[in-house]
Amino acid sequence: MLSLLAPWACVLAGCIFVSSAEVFNLSDQYPPLWNESPGQFSDYSMENGKYIIDPWVYPKRMGMYKILLNKTASYFEKFAPDNEQNFLWGLPLQHSWQFITGRLVDPTRKTDCGYESGDRLCISVDSWWADMNYFLCALPFLAAVDSGIMGISSDQVLLLPPPKDQTKFCLSVSSCQSSFPSTMRKWKALYKHLQSPSSSFEDLLKYLWEAHVSSLKDGYKIFEDRLDYYSKPEAGFGKDWCVVLDYLAAASFPTIFSTVSEFQKALPPRVLVDGDRAPFISDFTDLQNIVLLGLKLLHEVDSATGSLSLAIWKILMKTQAAKTLLLEFFEAVLAIFNPTFLG
Repeated sequence: MLSLLAPWACVLAGCIFVSSAEVFNLSDQYPPLWNESPGQFSDYSMENGKYIIDPWVYPKRMGMYKILLNKTASYFEKFAPDNEQNFLWGLPLQHSWQFITGRLVDPTRKTDCGYESGDRLCISVDSWWADMNYFLCALPFLAAVDSGIMGISSDQVLLLPPPKDQTKFCLSVSSCQSSFPSTMRKWKALYKHLQSPSSSFEDLLKYLWEAHVSSLKDGYKIFEDRLDYYSKPEAGFGKDWCVVLDYLAAASFPTIFSTVSEFQKALPPRVLVDGDRAPFISDFTDLQNIVLLGLKLLHEVDSATGSLSLAIWKILMKTQAAKTLLLEFFEAVLAIFNPTFLG
């Protein structure tokens, strides 16, 4: 049992550590250019009765998340004030981490897209991270439009295509439903239950993670070859990240603002390069090194067991006794890395 939990503990211990070590301040941690990003549909241009959105410009894509957060805020009031418990915050926060750490730039360097010396706000279609994120932006956004929760009709939004590989991306409600019907249904199911007064936070989280994982699997099948543009450590980290999300989903990890913004401090602060090897990356914090190593170990365990570890993890997460044991194990791990944690 401990051999299974050890790598996973290295990952989630980071989340517990940063959350307990610092006082959270929401106003200091909004995504870059959040205030400058569109916050309503009228902030985008309209042509032939359709709002035209360019998701290949950082503030424009961030605006899609901002509208989604604004339009769903009222449904989370029963859980906490000021949209604090809106678990859709995890989507723009992850996008902002990708922007801050340079993961949205053109990894081939054939263009200046995303670079300080060029168009800093450009999102490169050659970026694996940007393409994967597209599936966690366009699909949840357009499914929300289709659900009626956004207050406009399904045919009133059109996303602009990237400069190449246009056929790999759906650009409207109808095209996304045609290309990715299962994932769109899962996002719509989330919004349907979100509007139900009887839905609990825990139940809604399950719907969120089902849709989230489905979006990533759709994207991964299409864009796996994009990982070839990166160093071996960065490509490995991308693959590790996709695996760990299955475990986060099974644990119904709460992707609210405070939790995600703190957890991301434990993630790599830049793109990994050849020679980077956790836990010995000198410009990373100890926590970032530990979490990066934990991600790799978890992926290795998952691969070695043929995902049997994930099946066991899902079973464990259904019992309160196992969750209590897991928490105690996390505390033991934290005590090793931070002796003052337990007082």
